[in-house]
Amino acid sequence: MCGIAGFVADPGNRTSVDQLRSIARAMDFSLEHRGPDDCGIWIDADAGVTLVHRRLSIVDLSPAGHQPMHSSDGRFVIIYNGEVYSHLSIRAEIEATGHRFQGHSDTEVILESFARYGIRETADRLIGMFAIAIWDKQKRSLTLLRDRLGIKPLYWAKIGGLFTFGSELKALRQHPGWTPRIKPEAVASFMRHNYIPAPHTIYQDVYKLEPGTVLTLDFGREPQLEKFWDARRVALDGTRNPLVGDDALLIDQLEALLVDAVGKRMMADVPLGAFLSGGIDSSTVAALMKAANAGPVRTFSIGFEQAAFNEAPHAAAIARHLGTDHTELTVTSREALEVIPKLAEIFDEPFADSSQIPTYLVSAMTRKHVTVALSGDGGDELFSGYNRYQLTRRSWRTLSLAPALARKAFAAGLTSLSAERWNAIFKNFPDDCYPQLPGDKIYKFARVLGLNNADELYRRLVSHWDPGDITPGIAEPHGVLWDETVQTDFPDLLDRMQFLDMVTYLPDDILTKVDRASMAVALEARVPLLDHRIVEMAWRLPHSVKIRRGVSKWLLRQVLYRHVPKDLVERPKMGFAVPLGEWLRGPLRQWAENLLSEKRLGETDFFEVAIVRRHWDQHLSGKHNWQYLLWDVLMFEAWRERWG
Repeated sequence: MCGIAGFVADPGNRTSVDQLRSIARAMDFSLEHRGPDDCGIWIDADAGVTLVHRRLSIVDLSPAGHQPMHSSDGRFVIIYNGEVYSHLSIRAEIEATGHRFQGHSDTEVILESFARYGIRETADRLIGMFAIAIWDKQKRSLTLLRDRLGIKPLYWAKIGGLFTFGSELKALRQHPGWTPRIKPEAVASFMRHNYIPAPHTIYQDVYKLEPGTVLTLDFGREPQLEKFWDARRVALDGTRNPLVGDDALLIDQLEALLVDAVGKRMMADVPLGAFLSGGIDSSTVAALMKAANAGPVRTFSIGFEQAAFNEAPHAAAIARHLGTDHTELTVTSREALEVIPKLAEIFDEPFADSSQIPTYLVSAMTRKHVTVALSGDGGDELFSGYNRYQLTRRSWRTLSLAPALARKAFAAGLTSLSAERWNAIFKNFPDDCYPQLPGDKIYKFARVLGLNNADELYRRLVSHWDPGDITPGIAEPHGVLWDETVQTDFPDLLDRMQFLDMVTYLPDDILTKVDRASMAVALEARVPLLDHRIVEMAWRLPHSVKIRRGVSKWLLRQVLYRHVPKDLVERPKMGFAVPLGEWLRGPLRQWAENLLSEKRLGETDFFEVAIVRRHWDQHLSGKHNWQYLLWDVLMFEAWRERWG
């Protein structure tokens, strides 16, 4: 796990080697947290190329793993962030030709494979997570690759004669040839999603390299983008070629793949452990690590003082059953709040998934004991774990029984009274006869009633703000969530929702959160459930083994039950939440008030200030709980204060 950066500039601009090295050092320093163990810079001033690498040593801790690394024929130079777990088989194949490696790092194997077999051919054989930059001295061309699911980040920009790239935006900011400019359309997208969907970033002319993509920059040409692994094609092929077999056979097949994926991710020359929340996904990973009999397994979890947010007892019960060496940290509100000022620096562009706080805390605690931690992320997207999948299907079946015009007329009637007026009406009834904030619930229900189809309902459930309300006058980019061909390709609603989550929410929210939070403390997080072989199998599974009699992730649960008693993991899904609404009314109130002041919000033309202030006032009064909507605005303003 490392950090990479670099740039290619027109060699005719006569930038001196000293100037290039000064820029490279600034990029290097900005990524130090991703790789505190070693650093390297390589410059070819005649070609105008500079490569920068920060190293977190995981495999082959010796100088033989140093980067930038040159191929044995001298043609290629590589910098690389990630881990490739299939390198041993590729190494054996190359050694069979008589080649002798200098060390035992996966970097050297990947580089030699690129040199011998080509970049595309090698990419198809890589199992793991990676963001790679390869410079071809002979062709004077740069190639960037990002792993299939988007586990490792990679940003790029082409501005005039300058091409620059890096693991984080802060590295690109170090080049004096680029002046950052906020992209208003990205602000609108952020307010809907609480992240900025790829390929966009918060900045004009800067992009995320999308998962499974190769970018080629040949001398004197514009960047060329091509998929080496297409999530849409994989999902389509899977749904059209379902697996056939009884339940026992499918359980065996999934367990075999999981065992191999987890085993591959236990290769390391440094201490290793696992995050354990006590849920299905993390418990499965920990159980299979234990079953590998590779020595004591270390597990890590955090808990909160508030019982409603505390999963630690469940994790501890799983750890006791498995016999892991378990470490638990109970986080106080003060400790959690101390993380908040760091978030804008850690996440580099606006990001407002509030579970970023506990993810950082568990990473920081884990890093005190190990350098690598396996995570259970990906199970919900692959095995239909999110509650919204069943909620959307059930709700639309019910809603579609009534004609659209009738539903919209009823919705108009419900919203003819204000939410506050509805609250006042319900005050005339006993407290146990209505939910908290009934006006809020009625307005949400009315919005759903007015929708035209199930896809709009899904989009509503995954949205925060409606950009038309909060960022009026700014055109929101409509990406794959609005792509009508998705409905044609995936006529089943469950397939559509899972596909859309896999190509949006998973890489742009979940994996971004895990990468930034863990790398901020130089911890490598590995995600075995997102081995692309498991992803490909999951798309071939029939719905009946994903959701059965209302039980989500049915097949994955059956694998887990072979290792952990059912009663230890059967409980409602909690998520990784914090008491955000309570904090905003309490210890975070002044911090939030400063960022949400009319003066500050009015400094830009991004937000409808009156709407933000109304939501803030209603939240403080307790009439509504707008914690997540307000967190979006707060994270944007905190980011703007640090970077804007």
